[in-house]
Amino acid sequence: MVRLKTLGNRVATQGDRMSTAPPATWRAGKTTANQRGYNYAWQKARLVHLAAHPLCMYCDRAGLVVAASVVDHIVAHNGDQTLFWDRANWQSLCKPCHDSVKQREEAAGRSI
Repeated sequence: MVRLKTLGNRVATQGDRMSTAPPATWRAGKTTANQRGYNYAWQKARLVHLAAHPLCMYCDRAGLVVAASVVDHIVAHNGDQTLFWDRANWQSLCKPCHDSVKQREEAAGRSI
């Protein structure tokens, strides 16, 4: 039987790498969606918004008709509850657009 003696070193190395904390954000210490403000009141408001605006804004701009499932904050609220609840800052998106196009825009530092 051959033993992998190097495995212990790799595990220790990975543990060291994983122990470095990510940069602090407004989400730090808030482990659940509810703690970040996405509570029952948000779920109700989200459903009302999606009923009034059922199509994905990004797909609509591209000439496609796709049902929205996400209420997105146009300008990231970063924990600001006034901006979080500002309905003028909400847009309906489908999950693929929210998880790809919108995330790329935010990473690039722009929003539409």
